Amino acid sequence: MNEKLLELVPEHITGKLEKNSTVCLLSGHHVFSALKNENLIVMACNARIKHAIPGIMKAAEELDAVVAFELTTTEGGLDGGYTGQTPDIYCTTIIEYAQSCGFSKPFLIHADHITVQDTKEPAFKDAGRLIANQIEAGYTSFAIDASFNPLPENIDIVTRLAEPIIAHGYGLEVELGEKPHAPNRSALTTPTEAKAFLSGLKHNDCTPDLLAINNGSKRGNYLEGEIVRLDLDRTKKIHDVVVSFGVAGLVQHGITGTPLHLVGKLADYGIRKGNIGTLWQNVAHAGLPLDLMDAMRRWARENNRDIKFATRVFKADIDAIPAENTRMIHEMAYREAREFLTAFRAKGSASKLAATLGSRR
Repeated sequence: MNEKLLELVPEHITGKLEKNSTVCLLSGHHVFSALKNENLIVMACNARIKHAIPGIMKAAEELDAVVAFELTTTEGGLDGGYTGQTPDIYCTTIIEYAQSCGFSKPFLIHADHITVQDTKEPAFKDAGRLIANQIEAGYTSFAIDASFNPLPENIDIVTRLAEPIIAHGYGLEVELGEKPHAPNRSALTTPTEAKAFLSGLKHNDCTPDLLAINNGSKRGNYLEGEIVRLDLDRTKKIHDVVVSFGVAGLVQHGITGTPLHLVGKLADYGIRKGNIGTLWQNVAHAGLPLDLMDAMRRWARENNRDIKFATRVFKADIDAIPAENTRMIHEMAYREAREFLTAFRAKGSASKLAATLGSRR
């Protein structure tokens, strides 16, 4: 299986790997176009703290599953974001773990939420510089999020920024749902809006692989007693629209805290990529030395910031934790990853990917 897929590793990526490496870092375009008809979800993991990565890889290896590693611009932009991981640091970290862990299953590195919040040229240029840096670093899939803007501007921004991504044959994700349609109106994505968005992109010869939508999910941790509200009927209607435009499927945000029995149903409604971020941070925090966690909590209180912003401040200490704590995080991440990969119906997805891509050659 792996020999077929290794032939599809981008040449730019192979130059970053050891000789005769079995690391199978693929383009998101290949992955999502090949799996679009499979009733499964690719798990995308925002590894804000690196110690969770080996556990995720171990689970994916055992379950024969495709997996994605991702960071948003705020988590890991050109300045390292609030995790202290620049694109180069993040890609290098993932590739080194894949090599040292003997990880042989196909995976991708995804740049999530490359945001452009207005139509001013500086915002566009900043996003363009970030994409160029991410491509050089080793990212193979990209999410352009200009959904803060009215639809015509969203279409224009995506079309222009997507050019180098498409030219490299990499994955392209686009987004709707950040901007409410009118004051006091819901920001939930509608099928009509999705059709207009994809029609505009098609007119510009731009066909994305995935569409991220707002279907009522919440990002981050759910509070005690808070109800999970996902509009699955709306999600299915939007999926019916996107596949008519050649899009592989939808992206679900806000899975941390969503019950596993509900997570498993998302594939039935067209979700093909599920983003999990805060969970891996929670796992890492549970395994960090107590004195380090106390210092991070104290910093967060004193600065009135979410504790995630302490990640960069304490990165050197986090990276240097004792081996015992590292093993603890690996094991917890492994258990969580196995549960979610199973719920996502992703077991065996690597072999399915190889079979589909092999038949196309």
